Amino acid sequence: DVPFFVKLMQQVDQKKFLCPKPLINKKNQSIFKIKGKLAILVSFLSGKSKKNLTNKNIKTVGAQIAKFHQITSSLNIKRPNTLGYSNWLKIYKKIKWRKEDEKKEIKKYLDFYKKNKPKKLSTGIIHGDLFPDNIFFKNNKFSGLIDFYFSCNGSFIYEIAIMINALCFDKNKINKNKVKYLIQSYLKKRKISKNELGQLNIICLGAAIRFFLTRKYDLTNTPKNAHINKKDPKEYLYKMRYFYKNNGSKLHV
Repeated sequence: DVPFFVKLMQQVDQKKFLCPKPLINKKNQSIFKIKGKLAILVSFLSGKSKKNLTNKNIKTVGAQIAKFHQITSSLNIKRPNTLGYSNWLKIYKKIKWRKEDEKKEIKKYLDFYKKNKPKKLSTGIIHGDLFPDNIFFKNNKFSGLIDFYFSCNGSFIYEIAIMINALCFDKNKINKNKVKYLIQSYLKKRKISKNELGQLNIICLGAAIRFFLTRKYDLTNTPKNAHINKKDPKEYLYKMRYFYKNNGSKLHV
């Protein structure tokens, strides 16, 4: 998958979007060997991530992701989403569940999502992992995105759903102002259809399911001596409950 990630960063960099740029060696290669192992080098990106984004930061990010989607909608490179619904089911079955009631609750959300699976969504290349630690600021101004290693072809509204899950909750409670600022700033740069906005709640549920399951799998299935940063999936349990309960009501304000 690395050639895809390299091409993506190169092409969005050429369009003046702020991100690390893969460097090319004297043989005109961006992927090369160091001590027998394949490697890439990328340019340094100034700035750092913020744990909590302000309303102003959210507005900025919304506009920047709209710009990113404008660029990637016309790129002629492809990588399938390896963490779609069918993969969620496989992960669900592999998890070492310790609580039967929790296992049943998650299955309820999976079944609900399958029954109400969104249709007719605009697609292109998405970042796929827009959490605060992958969004950089310098002097409180956006300085770029990092970590493109979940990027794939997917629906743009799903990207927004990931951001709502990752950026618009304060202590497990949704911050509707942040949702509003995110969507409104995005809409100033790129259109979202009424059909897509109308399905945003169920798409947000899907994003919450995805991150709950991958975190739960890492927490319960990864060997103790593995060098993996295990994250608590519990916050996504609250988010799944919220989006399931509020399905049918408009999420955007």
